[in-house]
Amino acid sequence: MKVAFITGITGQDGYYLAKLLLEKDYLVHGTVRRSSLINTFRIDTLISEYGDNQLKLHYSDLLDSASLNNLISEIMPDEIYNLAAQSHVSVSFKNPVYTTQVGTLGSIAILEAIRHHKKDIKFYQASSSEMYGGVNKEMLNEESPFDPKSPYAASKVFAHNMTSIYRESYGMFCVNGILFNHESPMRGETFVTRKITRAVGRIKLGIQSKLTLGNLEASRDWGFSGDYVEGMWRMLQHNKPDDFVLATSKSITVKEFAKLAFENQGLNYEDYVTTSERYFRPNEVDFLLGDYSKAKSDLGWEPKTDINKLVDMMVEEDLLLAKREKVLIDEGLLMPTWENPL
Repeated sequence: MKVAFITGITGQDGYYLAKLLLEKDYLVHGTVRRSSLINTFRIDTLISEYGDNQLKLHYSDLLDSASLNNLISEIMPDEIYNLAAQSHVSVSFKNPVYTTQVGTLGSIAILEAIRHHKKDIKFYQASSSEMYGGVNKEMLNEESPFDPKSPYAASKVFAHNMTSIYRESYGMFCVNGILFNHESPMRGETFVTRKITRAVGRIKLGIQSKLTLGNLEASRDWGFSGDYVEGMWRMLQHNKPDDFVLATSKSITVKEFAKLAFENQGLNYEDYVTTSERYFRPNEVDFLLGDYSKAKSDLGWEPKTDINKLVDMMVEEDLLLAKREKVLIDEGLLMPTWENPL
């Protein structure tokens, strides 16, 4: 049985990756940050299904290098997937120190632990399309230059470069997955796609009146997280370590995403969507479009879920959540905390 170690297992990608690896009969270890609130809700179904025999959680933090070192020494995994990060770009402008520390120190701590304990551990670093900056409307690949426009993107460039340095300097199996935007019903509710689909469900059920967004013209290459974690896994099964872009090679604007989401429920987004300067970034990335041809040729990977299917999946799940919320509101058991409630 192969052993995998996932940082950030409680996030969107952590859930889909853990699910994939468990289905492939891996023993999966993951890190959970200590908190006064239980924060494993995304993976609770996996915990129930697989139990402690195949899915093991450990309290740790990317800023605690000693803890990471001890865990890796104890587990001695075959594969490590570093997914943990403060991954909200807008938040990175408000919390640049924490964002940078988590994005840089954590990756170095893991790389050093691998170097000292077991060099043949395979390591996956979660890079991001935000590293490119999106200055020009061109298709971006593994050779395209980086031009980060946020503290989050800058921290990702650092971790990306350090991963390459350790691969080249010490002969370690280290890969960078440069993933373009990938969404799902497990996406955090402060991310724009999920903010839109949550609002659609609530507006349809009559418990929200308006949705406020930022730059509607920002264009992104949006895919499905469940497809992308398979690409991560394939990178570590490849015969040599390398860097790969995962994308759909199609880009649409936030406005177009909102239009599709509202149309799913027979609504016109223009009747409900407003914009506010407070949701604009200090340094906007206007356009991102990825070229996944290398992943297709070398890994046999390509996206399976198009944008229409992705939007439908997210809206349908969030409509179910809105129905549950409405029942609780009608019974006087829930006070709405979202914007513009009815």
